[in-house]
This record gives sequence, C-alpha cells and structure tokens, in this order.
Amino acid sequence: MRLLILLASTTMLAACGGAGPQTAGGSAPPGGGVGGGGGGGTGNPHSFVDPSEVRTYNGIGSSQHLEIAEGGGELYNSNATTVRNSGVTISFDPRSAEFTFSYVDPLASVSITSTFQDPAHRTDFGGNLEPQVGINEFTTPNVRYLETSTATNGSILPRSPNPFGVNAPNELNFVLDAEADAGSGVATTFFYQLPGTETQYVSFAGFARNNYTASRDDNGVIIESYKLDRGAFAFGEVTPRDDVPTTGTGTFSGPMVATMVFNDDLDTVLKSSLFQWIEGRATTNVDFGANTFNLDLTGTVFGPQFYDGGGTAHTVANGSTFNASGSGAIDFVQYGGFQGAFDSASFSAPGADVVLDQRYLSGSSIDGTFFGPAAEEVGGGFRIVGGVPDERVDIMGAFTGVRP
Repeated sequence: MRLLILLASTTMLAACGGAGPQTAGGSAPPGGGVGGGGGGGTGNPHSFVDPSEVRTYNGIGSSQHLEIAEGGGELYNSNATTVRNSGVTISFDPRSAEFTFSYVDPLASVSITSTFQDPAHRTDFGGNLEPQVGINEFTTPNVRYLETSTATNGSILPRSPNPFGVNAPNELNFVLDAEADAGSGVATTFFYQLPGTETQYVSFAGFARNNYTASRDDNGVIIESYKLDRGAFAFGEVTPRDDVPTTGTGTFSGPMVATMVFNDDLDTVLKSSLFQWIEGRATTNVDFGANTFNLDLTGTVFGPQFYDGGGTAHTVANGSTFNASGSGAIDFVQYGGFQGAFDSASFSAPGADVVLDQRYLSGSSIDGTFFGPAAEEVGGGFRIVGGVPDERVDIMGAFTGVRP
C-alpha cells in the first residue's frame, strides 16, 4: 500500500526512571530562546543531563484536540507552535524529582497543567498499571512515562492487557458508579526520552490526555463523550545566537515522534477520525554559511487508537512506513532559529498501490533551533496538513539530532 501526500514548498530534561529518580534538566545559557531559564542558583548553566537546581524549559512542537460526542459528532482543533510562540513549559525539581508539564494553546483548544510528584506516577509497560489507552510502547531507547488521573462519580481501572477486549467497560476503563447519574474520568500521560541517551542538550517529549464523560438518559442507558488531546515537542538548552557557526555545514541525526489524526473518507466512516503515533528518525542537514537546512524524516506508524466498532479501513495500517522531506532558512532575527516547509510526505505498506488525491493539499511547517555549545544539537517541531475535501489528515511531531 502506498499513500502519498505532496506538499507545496514554503520557504527542543529531567527524568525519573522506573526504579527511582534519574534526573535531567537545566536552564538555557544566556541569550537562549526556547530553552527558557529557571531556578535562581549559580550552578552549571549546562546541566540538562545532571541538574542540581530547578529548571524550566519551553517547547517547540504542536498539539491536537478532538471531541467526540455520542452518535459520532466531532470537533477537531490543532496548532503548531514556533520558536518564539511556544505555549509549552516543562519544569523539573531535582530535590523532589517533581515534574510540572503545562501546555496552553487556545488555537488548539488545549489547556493542560499536570504535576507528577508521586513516585507512583512513574509507569511503564508490562504490568497492571501500564500507561493508558492512547500511548504506545515506543521502541526509541530510554523513553520514560509519567501518568496521573482523577475520576468523579466513578473510577478508572488499570489498563486491560487488551484495551479493546471484554474487560474494558469503555476505552478509558472508566466505571460510572451505579447510583450516579453522571461522572467523568481524565488521565494525562507525559513521556520523554531520557536526556543523555543520544543527545546532551535537547530531548523530545509528548503527551496524551483523555477526558471521558458518562451520563444516563431517562432509560438508564449510558451516554458517552470524549475530549482527547495529543502533542509532541522538543525542548532543552538553546544555543545563544552568537555561538551558532556562520560557516561550514553539519549533519544532525536523532529520533522523531509524531501524533497523527487520519481519515481519508469522512463521508462514509462513522467514528471517523482516529489518532495514530509515528516513531522514527530525523536527519537535519545544515549549511551555516548559506543559512539553509534540509530535514528528512522516516518512521513507522502505530495502529489506530480508540477503535470500538467504527472500523479501521480508512486509517494508515499498523507498521506502515512514513517518509517526509522539507527545507527552509535559518534566520535568528525573523524566526529565532530556522523555519521551513515540506516538499513531500508519504505512507507506504506492502501489497497495494493507492495514491491520495494531490489536488487539494494545503500546508506544512518546520520550526526549530540549535541546542548546546556551538550548535552541537538541533531540535524542533513540524506539521503536515492534508487538504483533500472530506478527508482529515494532520501529522504533528517533534525531532532532535546531534552531530557526530
């Protein structure tokens, strides 16, 4: 199978491991942008992998918001941030091993602030307290998962080994109290790659927030609705502008992660738009003298989430390959880093030869900057938007990289 999207050109801690705190975080050096500073100490300004005081960072990335009402009605919003317009903050206190994650973006209808302070907020796959439905077990090394949840007039059960099996009363495993007329449950999962795994000054992160509401009608039938948020971003210690090279070239390689909402046939599919994660690698080629860059992404698509009988025929098949290529300009005055767009994006899987309609493609974006001393590393966010009528294709992700 091959699904192709061609696009018109336009010209960024801290970590807690499963067995105990494993810290990483640090404020940006003076003159940084996205990296942001925190803590009033005089410690090493580069302490992303081994922090000694509170650090706060801003992220570069994007978020999605999907509301699903009983009967299939939907409202979808999304937005990609820039280097100078983030909306994302990540704070870490190494003394208490406490994370605070905040993402506020009115354009994407996303408003989240979650503090992970209980050691039990650290979770992983393989036990009864796995991350919630909507988070995949990524294969990128040293990805850490933090999760917190609350419920009103009910309870959220541990994730079933089969999230869509008979043990799950609904996709969020929320059980409404028998005597209650209405209730709700909300769970927020934050994940990130442990700094120091591949990169020393930048890392990627993402989140999923699932909000489930249940109420009984006059006949006692439970009416369900969902508010679902997803996002991915890069964050770290931004390189001061004066420390970025003005000559020479560099190739940066590192991981990328993306969240996608996809449906290529809104006309016929009921529960139409399903989220899917994409995980893979990014290669960023930079010409510091010419102030230009090229970005190449390749990854593997995870299967769709929140399937409850609506069908998966109009999603991207699990295991499909994702590829995208783009380019742009480095301009610290105008962008605070670099900015660009994609020239091509595609999905492919064995056994078919299907090409998406090319006539109505709408847009894309790449936003990023450099991290660490002398621009040793790179990170940013990206978005790819399909534009065919009666389709919803929106891919939003983050990438990092380091020079060898």
